[in-house]
Amino acid sequence: MMMVRDLSCFGESSVQIADAASSSSSSTGAGAGGRSKSGGAAAQSLVTCHYHARLAGRPCVVSVTWSRGGIVGQTALGIAMEDAMSGKCLCRADVKPWLFSKHKGYKSLDVDGIGTVEMFWDLSSAKFGPGPEPLECFYVAVVCNLEMVLLLGDMRKEACQKTGAGRPVMDTLLVARREHIAGKKVYSARAQFSGSGKCHEIVIECDTAGVKDPCLEIRIDTRLVMRVKRLVWKFRGNQTILVDALPVEVYWDVHGWLFSSTVSNAVFMFQTCQAPEKSMPWLYSQIFKAPQEQGPGFSLILHAWKVE
Repeated sequence: MMMVRDLSCFGESSVQIADAASSSSSSTGAGAGGRSKSGGAAAQSLVTCHYHARLAGRPCVVSVTWSRGGIVGQTALGIAMEDAMSGKCLCRADVKPWLFSKHKGYKSLDVDGIGTVEMFWDLSSAKFGPGPEPLECFYVAVVCNLEMVLLLGDMRKEACQKTGAGRPVMDTLLVARREHIAGKKVYSARAQFSGSGKCHEIVIECDTAGVKDPCLEIRIDTRLVMRVKRLVWKFRGNQTILVDALPVEVYWDVHGWLFSSTVSNAVFMFQTCQAPEKSMPWLYSQIFKAPQEQGPGFSLILHAWKVE
Protein backbone atom coordinates (compact mmCIF):
# COMPACT_ATOMS: atom_id res chain seq x y z
CA MET A 1 0.00 0.00 0.00
CA MET A 2 1.54 3.29 -1.05
CA MET A 3 1.53 6.34 1.18
CA VAL A 4 1.66 9.91 -0.01
CA ARG A 5 3.29 11.90 2.73
CA ASP A 6 4.67 15.41 2.38
CA LEU A 7 4.56 16.20 -1.33
CA SER A 8 6.74 19.28 -0.94
CA CYS A 9 8.78 17.86 -3.79
CA PHE A 10 5.70 18.30 -5.94
CA GLY A 11 4.50 21.73 -4.88
CA GLU A 12 3.52 24.16 -7.60
CA SER A 13 6.36 26.40 -6.48
CA SER A 14 8.83 23.63 -7.36
CA VAL A 15 8.14 24.10 -11.05
CA GLN A 16 10.36 27.03 -11.89
CA ILE A 17 8.88 28.70 -14.93
CA ALA A 18 10.74 31.63 -16.44
CA ASP A 19 7.84 34.04 -16.80
CA ALA A 20 5.93 36.17 -14.34
CA ALA A 21 2.48 34.87 -15.22
CA SER A 22 3.32 31.28 -14.36
CA SER A 23 5.40 32.01 -11.28
CA SER A 24 2.65 34.10 -9.75
CA SER A 25 0.39 31.09 -9.61
CA SER A 26 2.81 29.17 -7.41
CA SER A 27 1.55 31.06 -4.40
CA THR A 28 -1.86 29.49 -4.75
CA GLY A 29 -0.64 26.32 -3.11
CA ALA A 30 -1.33 27.90 0.25
CA GLY A 31 -4.95 26.89 0.01
CA ALA A 32 -8.30 28.51 -0.32
CA GLY A 33 -8.00 32.21 0.04
CA GLY A 34 -4.59 32.14 -1.63
CA ARG A 35 -4.07 35.40 -3.45
CA SER A 36 -2.62 36.14 -6.85
CA LYS A 37 -1.75 39.67 -7.89
CA SER A 38 -2.09 38.70 -11.52
CA GLY A 39 -5.60 37.31 -11.01
CA GLY A 40 -7.21 34.12 -12.22
CA ALA A 41 -6.07 34.36 -15.84
CA ALA A 42 -2.49 33.44 -15.00
CA ALA A 43 -3.35 30.92 -12.30
CA GLN A 44 -5.74 29.17 -14.66
CA SER A 45 -2.93 27.89 -16.88
CA LEU A 46 -1.51 25.20 -14.62
CA VAL A 47 -2.34 21.50 -14.16
CA THR A 48 -0.54 19.02 -11.89
CA CYS A 49 -1.10 15.24 -11.94
CA HIS A 50 0.31 12.70 -9.46
CA TYR A 51 0.89 9.08 -10.51
CA HIS A 52 1.83 5.89 -8.67
CA ALA A 53 4.64 4.12 -10.55
CA ARG A 54 7.82 2.09 -9.98
CA LEU A 55 11.38 3.41 -10.22
CA ALA A 56 14.16 0.81 -10.30
CA GLY A 57 11.78 -1.66 -8.67
CA ARG A 58 10.74 0.75 -5.92
CA PRO A 59 7.27 2.30 -5.57
CA CYS A 60 7.32 6.01 -6.29
CA VAL A 61 5.02 8.95 -6.89
CA VAL A 62 5.61 10.96 -10.07
CA SER A 63 4.29 14.51 -10.38
CA VAL A 64 3.79 16.06 -13.81
CA THR A 65 3.01 19.77 -14.08
CA TRP A 66 1.97 21.53 -17.27
CA SER A 67 1.85 25.31 -17.31
CA ARG A 68 1.30 28.01 -19.86
CA GLY A 69 2.05 31.69 -19.44
CA GLY A 70 3.72 34.76 -20.82
CA ILE A 71 2.60 36.99 -23.64
CA VAL A 72 2.81 34.26 -26.29
CA GLY A 73 1.43 31.53 -24.05
CA GLN A 74 4.54 29.34 -23.94
CA THR A 75 4.19 25.81 -22.55
CA ALA A 76 6.45 24.49 -19.80
CA LEU A 77 6.76 21.08 -18.16
CA GLY A 78 7.93 19.98 -14.73
CA ILE A 79 8.46 16.42 -13.46
CA ALA A 80 9.29 15.41 -9.88
CA MET A 81 9.73 11.97 -8.33
CA GLU A 82 9.34 10.92 -4.70
CA ASP A 83 10.00 7.62 -2.96
CA ALA A 84 6.52 6.41 -2.01
CA MET A 85 7.64 4.74 1.22
CA SER A 86 10.11 7.25 2.71
CA GLY A 87 8.68 10.43 1.19
CA LYS A 88 12.16 11.46 0.03
CA CYS A 89 12.33 13.66 -3.06
CA LEU A 90 14.45 11.71 -5.55
CA CYS A 91 14.73 14.14 -8.43
CA ARG A 92 13.08 17.07 -10.16
CA ALA A 93 13.39 18.37 -13.70
CA ASP A 94 12.04 21.62 -15.10
CA VAL A 95 11.75 22.05 -18.85
CA LYS A 96 11.67 25.78 -19.52
CA PRO A 97 9.49 27.18 -22.31
CA TRP A 98 12.36 27.81 -24.70
CA LEU A 99 13.31 24.11 -24.63
CA PHE A 100 9.93 23.39 -26.22
CA SER A 101 10.80 25.55 -29.23
CA LYS A 102 11.51 22.46 -31.35
CA HIS A 103 8.69 20.48 -29.70
CA LYS A 104 10.97 17.46 -29.19
CA GLY A 105 13.56 16.94 -26.54
CA TYR A 106 15.51 14.92 -24.00
CA LYS A 107 16.84 15.53 -20.51
CA SER A 108 18.70 13.27 -18.06
CA LEU A 109 19.38 13.33 -14.32
CA ASP A 110 21.65 11.20 -12.13
CA VAL A 111 19.90 9.94 -9.00
CA ASP A 112 21.99 8.57 -6.13
CA GLY A 113 21.49 4.87 -5.54
CA ILE A 114 19.24 4.47 -8.57
CA GLY A 115 21.02 5.49 -11.76
CA THR A 116 20.19 7.77 -14.64
CA VAL A 117 16.62 9.01 -15.03
CA GLU A 118 15.84 10.15 -18.57
CA MET A 119 12.94 12.25 -19.81
CA PHE A 120 11.82 12.28 -23.46
CA TRP A 121 9.06 14.31 -25.08
CA ASP A 122 7.57 14.87 -28.51
CA LEU A 123 4.92 17.54 -28.91
CA SER A 124 5.63 18.35 -32.55
CA SER A 125 2.12 17.25 -33.60
CA ALA A 126 0.37 17.76 -30.26
CA LYS A 127 -3.16 19.10 -30.13
CA PHE A 128 -4.13 21.33 -27.22
CA GLY A 129 -7.44 22.40 -25.73
CA PRO A 130 -7.97 25.54 -23.67
CA GLY A 131 -5.67 24.25 -20.92
CA PRO A 132 -1.88 23.89 -20.85
CA GLU A 133 -1.65 20.10 -21.22
CA PRO A 134 -1.73 18.38 -24.63
CA LEU A 135 -4.75 16.22 -25.48
CA GLU A 136 -3.46 13.94 -28.26
CA CYS A 137 -0.68 13.28 -30.78
CA PHE A 138 2.16 13.47 -28.23
CA TYR A 139 4.19 11.52 -25.72
CA VAL A 140 6.14 12.21 -22.53
CA ALA A 141 8.26 9.33 -21.26
CA VAL A 142 10.33 8.85 -18.11
CA VAL A 143 12.89 6.04 -18.32
CA CYS A 144 15.33 4.59 -15.78
CA ASN A 145 17.90 1.94 -16.72
CA LEU A 146 15.97 1.20 -19.94
CA GLU A 147 12.78 0.59 -17.95
CA MET A 148 9.73 2.73 -18.67
CA VAL A 149 8.66 4.47 -15.45
CA LEU A 150 5.92 6.71 -16.85
CA LEU A 151 4.46 7.01 -20.34
CA LEU A 152 1.90 9.70 -21.14
CA GLY A 153 0.18 10.41 -24.42
CA ASP A 154 -1.19 8.36 -27.30
CA MET A 155 2.09 7.93 -29.25
CA ARG A 156 3.18 4.91 -27.21
CA LYS A 157 4.85 3.04 -30.07
CA GLU A 158 6.93 6.06 -31.04
CA ALA A 159 7.94 6.59 -27.41
CA CYS A 160 9.15 3.01 -27.01
CA GLN A 161 11.15 3.25 -30.24
CA LYS A 162 12.75 6.55 -29.24
CA THR A 163 13.64 5.57 -25.68
CA GLY A 164 14.65 1.96 -26.33
CA ALA A 165 12.60 0.94 -23.31
CA GLY A 166 9.79 -1.56 -23.17
CA ARG A 167 6.31 -0.81 -21.96
CA PRO A 168 5.95 -0.11 -18.22
CA VAL A 169 6.17 -3.25 -16.07
CA MET A 170 3.09 -1.98 -14.25
CA ASP A 171 0.34 0.40 -15.23
CA THR A 172 0.80 3.83 -13.73
CA LEU A 173 -2.13 4.96 -11.62
CA LEU A 174 -3.37 8.55 -11.56
CA VAL A 175 -4.09 9.27 -7.89
CA ALA A 176 -4.53 13.04 -7.86
CA ARG A 177 -5.09 15.93 -10.24
CA ARG A 178 -4.99 19.62 -9.41
CA GLU A 179 -5.94 22.36 -11.84
CA HIS A 180 -6.91 26.01 -12.01
CA ILE A 181 -10.18 27.08 -13.60
CA ALA A 182 -11.69 30.52 -14.09
CA GLY A 183 -15.12 32.05 -14.67
CA LYS A 184 -17.59 34.69 -13.56
CA LYS A 185 -20.08 32.39 -11.86
CA VAL A 186 -19.77 29.06 -13.73
CA TYR A 187 -16.65 26.87 -13.56
CA SER A 188 -16.15 23.59 -15.40
CA ALA A 189 -13.69 20.70 -15.47
CA ARG A 190 -13.55 17.07 -16.55
CA ALA A 191 -12.50 14.04 -14.54
CA GLN A 192 -12.55 10.25 -14.56
CA PHE A 193 -13.18 8.98 -11.04
CA SER A 194 -12.34 5.32 -11.71
CA GLY A 195 -10.15 3.48 -14.18
CA SER A 196 -13.10 1.76 -15.83
CA GLY A 197 -15.50 4.70 -15.57
CA LYS A 198 -16.22 7.36 -18.14
CA CYS A 199 -14.95 10.92 -18.14
CA HIS A 200 -17.47 13.25 -16.50
CA GLU A 201 -18.22 16.93 -16.97
CA ILE A 202 -18.16 18.81 -13.64
CA VAL A 203 -19.86 22.21 -13.44
CA ILE A 204 -19.70 24.43 -10.36
CA GLU A 205 -22.04 27.41 -10.24
CA CYS A 206 -21.99 30.17 -7.65
CA ASP A 207 -22.89 33.84 -8.09
CA THR A 208 -21.51 35.99 -5.27
CA ALA A 209 -21.61 39.39 -6.99
CA GLY A 210 -24.22 41.52 -5.25
CA VAL A 211 -26.13 38.48 -4.02
CA LYS A 212 -27.35 38.69 -0.43
CA ASP A 213 -27.64 34.94 0.11
CA PRO A 214 -25.40 33.13 -2.44
CA CYS A 215 -25.99 29.46 -3.23
CA LEU A 216 -23.50 26.85 -4.43
CA GLU A 217 -24.56 24.21 -6.97
CA ILE A 218 -22.54 21.34 -8.45
CA ARG A 219 -23.60 19.30 -11.46
CA ILE A 220 -22.14 16.11 -12.90
CA ASP A 221 -23.03 15.64 -16.58
CA THR A 222 -25.83 18.27 -16.22
CA ARG A 223 -27.36 16.39 -13.24
CA LEU A 224 -27.62 18.41 -10.04
CA VAL A 225 -25.79 16.45 -7.33
CA MET A 226 -25.30 19.07 -4.65
CA ARG A 227 -26.79 22.40 -3.53
CA VAL A 228 -25.52 24.42 -0.57
CA LYS A 229 -27.74 27.25 0.67
CA ARG A 230 -26.83 29.91 3.24
CA LEU A 231 -23.29 29.83 1.89
CA VAL A 232 -22.19 32.75 4.05
CA TRP A 233 -22.56 30.43 7.06
CA LYS A 234 -21.49 27.27 5.24
CA PHE A 235 -18.47 28.54 3.34
CA ARG A 236 -16.53 25.37 4.28
CA GLY A 237 -17.90 21.86 4.35
CA ASN A 238 -18.14 18.44 2.79
CA GLN A 239 -20.86 16.16 1.41
CA THR A 240 -21.00 12.71 -0.20
CA ILE A 241 -22.31 12.20 -3.72
CA LEU A 242 -22.47 9.13 -5.97
CA VAL A 243 -20.66 8.97 -9.32
CA ASP A 244 -20.66 5.70 -11.30
CA ALA A 245 -22.17 4.06 -8.17
CA LEU A 246 -19.01 5.12 -6.33
CA PRO A 247 -19.11 7.37 -3.24
CA VAL A 248 -17.27 10.63 -3.86
CA GLU A 249 -16.66 13.05 -1.03
CA VAL A 250 -16.90 16.70 -2.08
CA TYR A 251 -15.10 19.33 0.01
CA TRP A 252 -15.46 23.05 -0.57
CA ASP A 253 -13.86 26.19 0.80
CA VAL A 254 -15.26 29.41 -0.68
CA HIS A 255 -14.09 31.76 2.07
CA GLY A 256 -11.87 33.60 -0.40
CA TRP A 257 -14.80 34.29 -2.72
CA LEU A 258 -17.01 35.68 0.01
CA PHE A 259 -14.72 37.53 2.37
CA SER A 260 -11.44 38.40 0.63
CA SER A 261 -10.90 42.03 -0.37
CA THR A 262 -8.42 41.05 -3.11
CA VAL A 263 -8.38 38.57 -5.96
CA SER A 264 -8.80 35.15 -4.36
CA ASN A 265 -9.78 31.62 -5.27
CA ALA A 266 -12.13 29.01 -3.89
CA VAL A 267 -10.98 25.41 -3.59
CA PHE A 268 -12.95 22.23 -4.25
CA MET A 269 -11.85 18.63 -3.81
CA PHE A 270 -13.60 15.54 -5.17
CA GLN A 271 -12.21 12.41 -3.52
CA THR A 272 -13.29 8.83 -4.14
CA CYS A 273 -13.75 6.95 -0.89
CA GLN A 274 -14.92 3.61 0.45
CA ALA A 275 -16.23 4.88 3.79
CA PRO A 276 -16.50 8.68 3.81
CA GLU A 277 -16.16 10.40 7.16
CA LYS A 278 -18.67 13.25 7.09
CA SER A 279 -17.56 14.70 10.39
CA MET A 280 -13.92 14.99 9.33
CA PRO A 281 -12.68 18.60 9.59
CA TRP A 282 -10.99 19.80 6.44
CA LEU A 283 -8.45 22.43 5.50
CA TYR A 284 -7.07 22.56 2.00
CA SER A 285 -3.56 23.22 3.31
CA GLN A 286 -3.61 19.71 4.83
CA ILE A 287 -4.63 17.86 1.68
CA PHE A 288 -1.08 17.11 0.52
CA LYS A 289 0.87 18.18 3.59
CA ALA A 290 -0.54 15.73 6.14
CA PRO A 291 0.07 11.98 5.80
CA GLN A 292 -2.61 10.62 3.52
CA GLU A 293 -3.19 7.10 2.29
CA GLN A 294 -4.27 7.30 -1.33
CA GLY A 295 -4.61 3.55 -1.99
CA PRO A 296 -6.78 2.94 -5.05
CA GLY A 297 -8.61 6.25 -4.71
CA PHE A 298 -8.49 9.44 -6.75
CA SER A 299 -8.59 13.11 -5.78
CA LEU A 300 -9.45 16.08 -7.99
CA ILE A 301 -8.54 19.49 -6.58
CA LEU A 302 -9.86 22.59 -8.33
CA HIS A 303 -8.77 26.18 -7.72
CA ALA A 304 -11.66 28.31 -8.99
CA TRP A 305 -10.77 31.92 -9.81
CA LYS A 306 -13.38 34.61 -10.35
CA VAL A 307 -12.91 36.72 -13.47
CA GLU A 308 -14.45 40.18 -13.38
